[in-house]
Amino acid sequence: MNNNITHAAIVPLIGGLPLAMESVFGKKPEYVLSYTPFEANDSQYRDYHNNTIPYYRIDKNEAPSSLKSVDVVGATCPCAGLSSLSPSSSTDNKANDWMVESAKYVLGKVKPKVFWGENAPRLASKMGEPIVEKLRVIAKENGYTMSLYKTKSKFHGLSQTRDRAFYFFWQGESIPHMPFYGRQHEKIEDTIRNAFVSDDDPMNVLVNEKKPSEDAFYDYVLKEIEGGITHQEFFQKIDKSTNPLVYIESKGIKYNEVEPWLREKGYEKEADRALRMYKKLESGGNIMRKTTEIAKDYVGAFVGHMPCCITHPDEDRYLTIRECLEIMKMPKDFQLQGGRKNLNMICQNVPVTTAEDMSRVILYWLNGKLDTKKAEFGVFDNKKQTYEFEEIPQTLEKFI
Repeated sequence: MNNNITHAAIVPLIGGLPLAMESVFGKKPEYVLSYTPFEANDSQYRDYHNNTIPYYRIDKNEAPSSLKSVDVVGATCPCAGLSSLSPSSSTDNKANDWMVESAKYVLGKVKPKVFWGENAPRLASKMGEPIVEKLRVIAKENGYTMSLYKTKSKFHGLSQTRDRAFYFFWQGESIPHMPFYGRQHEKIEDTIRNAFVSDDDPMNVLVNEKKPSEDAFYDYVLKEIEGGITHQEFFQKIDKSTNPLVYIESKGIKYNEVEPWLREKGYEKEADRALRMYKKLESGGNIMRKTTEIAKDYVGAFVGHMPCCITHPDEDRYLTIRECLEIMKMPKDFQLQGGRKNLNMICQNVPVTTAEDMSRVILYWLNGKLDTKKAEFGVFDNKKQTYEFEEIPQTLEKFI
């Protein structure tokens, strides 16, 4: 912790990244910058601090002309433009413009020692090359170098395997040698169990009020395949996360064999679906397998259907809002305003502990504790534990 370092946030969304900076730098941000389209998400972070942090919308020209200089600015610009989990992702998706616009503003007007942000892993891929090239031009025009850091949440101790990319602008002509991380991850079942705060916690609301065992295909697994065991007994039996469809297929059972049982038990819609899935697979096609997720050891990306479909390890139920917040390592006293209708805001976020590791790298650099390399651009791959620096401008493709 270093109370001498000042920081600010731009497009904080629900707040994972600025909360990480608060933890590492030991103080709240001096101010928050953003744009009108992100007010709803930003309001969650602002409300957590009782609206005591100055908030300026850039597109409304609310920031004072003499905006206070800070050492670090952190961003959480939307990643849907490059996310493999978004059907609309592409190089020219308008969502990518926020990275470019925020970089122009921060590097040109705020001029911190470090500007950094989190985005989808494709930022550090061929698809992200056009955006990165734009960012590099902005960096050079304003006296900064740039680096990318590819990683996976699991390497930072989390119980999800979501790939992420961080981008950094370093004031000057050098880039620090960023350390690699490979922490032992906390098991998802322990994350869920450790989430409890108190009986009267407003976040103890279930995100899905149905019972997992009422899922027709999971009912088939428990009763027909496993001979009538409970959800808790099934959890104890498996070694890793699974869902009923994956489990049925792993047993070599085809869906036309499942259909009669479903129909006999009154699951008419699911029986019809089983036949459709059977025909689709037999014809060489594929099927959607987004359903109840019996989570054990670790899970995939905590987005989309996952918050509403992950099961509790010990009880026949889905998660509470508090347990969802815990998976993203939000503070124990954080309250999601709007409750379940704003559940997706938790996913549109960077896990706090992952961002803390990146914040510590910045802290080490500011305190002169990292070796540096004179270079314009660098790519660090925490998954492969490799890095490359570019002293003479080349294309991003060389680094992929």
